[in-house]
Amino acid sequence: MAFRKDFLWGGATAANQFEGGITEGGKGLSVPDVMTGGTRTEPRHITDGIFPQYFYPSHEAVDFYHRYKEDIALYAEMGFRCFRMSINWARIFPQGDEEEPNREGLDFYHRVFDECKHYGIEPLVTLSHYELPYYLAKEYGGWADRRLIELFIHYCETVFTEYKGKVKYWLTFNEINTLVMGVFGNIMGAGILPPGQDVKVGTVNGVEEEWDDVQRRYTALHHQLVASARAVQLAHYIDPENQVGAMILGRVAYPYTCKPEDALKAQQVMRQANYYCCDVQARGVYPSFSKWLWKKEGVTLDVSQEDAEILKNGTVDFISFSYYSSTTATDDPNVPVAMGNMMRGPANPYLKSSAWGWTIDAKGLRYYLNEMYDRYQLPLMIVENGLGAEDQLEEDGSIHDAYRIDYMREHIREMAQAVEDGVDLMGYTVWGCTDLVSASTGEMKKRYGLVYVDKDNDGNGDLSRRPKDSFYWYKKVIASNGEQLD
Repeated sequence: MAFRKDFLWGGATAANQFEGGITEGGKGLSVPDVMTGGTRTEPRHITDGIFPQYFYPSHEAVDFYHRYKEDIALYAEMGFRCFRMSINWARIFPQGDEEEPNREGLDFYHRVFDECKHYGIEPLVTLSHYELPYYLAKEYGGWADRRLIELFIHYCETVFTEYKGKVKYWLTFNEINTLVMGVFGNIMGAGILPPGQDVKVGTVNGVEEEWDDVQRRYTALHHQLVASARAVQLAHYIDPENQVGAMILGRVAYPYTCKPEDALKAQQVMRQANYYCCDVQARGVYPSFSKWLWKKEGVTLDVSQEDAEILKNGTVDFISFSYYSSTTATDDPNVPVAMGNMMRGPANPYLKSSAWGWTIDAKGLRYYLNEMYDRYQLPLMIVENGLGAEDQLEEDGSIHDAYRIDYMREHIREMAQAVEDGVDLMGYTVWGCTDLVSASTGEMKKRYGLVYVDKDNDGNGDLSRRPKDSFYWYKKVIASNGEQLD
């Protein structure tokens, strides 16, 4: 048997894409709440406040806020051992800088965690999953302002104390390394907003990015890394049972050709995308290539001795990551970039892609697991993996998503191979276990879930839930601890 007996099978969501209830329970606005819907060809917009002429998909999302009991019962039916979710900071501190928390927000998550425990499901909680309070972005300039470190730690102390004994698995910042990847990291990761109203956000499909501030982006990332290290120390102090992980966007880059120049380019992509943040979070120091990277990006960082000590003493217990696809790298400027997600590399002629241009590469997951475990020797966890696709609701209410089953089957097989290779893999939570709003495009049409939600891109639908074929397949996978994949 490849997977250990306590392997954490489950699913993953994020509050801003899943929870809804934006005006209820005293919640404040978060940055995604001012982002409009988009499509695979049209970018989302970020507006300077809320305007009636726009549709904001996060406001209702798929209404987990009112349907959490129904959703968690479905996860229990599948046999989940783990449910990854996030606490929306703006539900606990509506502006982000209040001294006292919002009691209604705290009580909501108590109910969610109690429901999970009722079914024996371990919550895996992300503290910041693209949910920075909008006030902190608007009035402070987001994470480019060092004051956010103390505000985040106050928030962390509140939830670590409040949910002691109910939550023991924590992640600090979701995909923290997006801050080295461009404007998506600026807005969603750091809360650094563009000037003015109704600005396009070109996060996908090769849309030209209209603005960027590299210096502020790297400064914001440093502040988040310091805040993450302090949060790790605080979590261990409040409850020694707590386990805190890093979470990055897993990026595999192959040389586009066997030219040495392309191999070096791929190495640079891997170092910048993966190791820059993970070296800090897992080893406690910036990597050896940092000065080269800062010079290449034209940035200067003020890393004080106090910061260095905090980073050294706040290393994580495990490393988690999202993995959806791989990319290629070349130094040839004449090779066109493939239309697709943030990976932004030339198309790989040996691999197929999804309708949204995301390369499907299960073997890349095994490659990545081995690379990360060889480098860090810490337990690894795959906390996002899945296929976004257009699902067809049949007349009888069934959803036949064999393509999603195929995707998951091949990735789980490669996970098992990585374990046989010697990787310490602690869990797997499929992304979007219930259909939710796509972060990159803001649409519902790009469905990831094993549970179908009746809602379209314009917000129409009754939000009813229906298990897909993949629901029943994954139930067998979990029951067999990954042995039954056919």
